[in-house]
Amino acid sequence: MDAGDETVIELSKVSTRFGDHVVHREIDLSVRRAEIFALIGGSGSGKSTLLREMILLHRPTSGKIKVLGNDLDALSEADASALRLRWGVMFQHGGLFGALNVRENVGLPLREHTKLSDALIDSLAEWKLTMAGLGLEVGTQFPNELSGGMMKRASLARALVLDPELLFLDEPTAGLDPVSATGVDVLVLKLRELFGLTIVMITHDLDLLWQVADRVAVLADGRVEAVGSMADLAAIDRPEVRQFFEGARGRAAQQSAAPSNRNQAGTSWKPK
Repeated sequence: MDAGDETVIELSKVSTRFGDHVVHREIDLSVRRAEIFALIGGSGSGKSTLLREMILLHRPTSGKIKVLGNDLDALSEADASALRLRWGVMFQHGGLFGALNVRENVGLPLREHTKLSDALIDSLAEWKLTMAGLGLEVGTQFPNELSGGMMKRASLARALVLDPELLFLDEPTAGLDPVSATGVDVLVLKLRELFGLTIVMITHDLDLLWQVADRVAVLADGRVEAVGSMADLAAIDRPEVRQFFEGARGRAAQQSAAPSNRNQAGTSWKPK
C-alpha cells in the first residue's frame, strides 16, 4: 500500500453534545498519511472541538476516533501518554509559559519525557527554532517579547521538538500580517516535504488553504458538508460551501492561487 493511501486518523459516526446543544452529528472523516488536511467552517461549527477530540482533550458523546491505529476511547493512561508523544500541537495563542524563555519552552517536552542532558536539550531546542525560521538569539527572549509571528514559530518549534508523525495546527496564521502569513505557507510545505508529516489544521486563511491544503473538510450544522481540494470545493454550488468563495476576500484568495497550484490540478503529494 502506498504510504499516501494509509489512513492515520479516522472518525466514524462522531457525535458531540454539550447539554441540549448538538455540536457534531455522526461525522465521518479520514486523514491520509503525509497529507495536509484542513477543517473549515463558520463560528460554532465545531472545528476546534473536533481537533480537541483528536488530541485527547475532549471525548465525543458517541462514535469512534482512531489515531495512528489506536482507538482513542479504548486507551489506557499509559497508552494515551505514549500516543501523545507521536503528535505535536501548535495552539492558536501559542500556549508558551511566560516564566520560561523561548528555548526553555521549546525544550520542555524533552525535559518531561526524556533523560537527555540539559545541554543536549538546549541544542535540540535551538535546532527546532532554526527549523521554524527563528534566529538563535530568540531562544533567550521571553514570550512577552515576541511578535505575533515569532510567537507562532516558537510554538511550532515546541510542537516539533519530539519529532512527531502528526502535526496539529490551530489557526496558524491568525493575527499575522500578510508577509508573516506567507512565511507560514512556505514553512508548512517545507515541513511536509522534509519529514513526510501528516498535518491537520484549522484555519480561516483562504490563501493558506489554496497554497498548502491537499483536502479540506467543510463543517456546517454539525455535519461535514463537503470534502475535497479547494478546486473541488469551489465547484460546489451549495450555500454552506459557497460562503467560503464568495465576497471580496474569497475571490481574491481564489484568484491569487497560482495556475500551477497542485490543489487546482487535483493531485496530492506522495512520499518518494
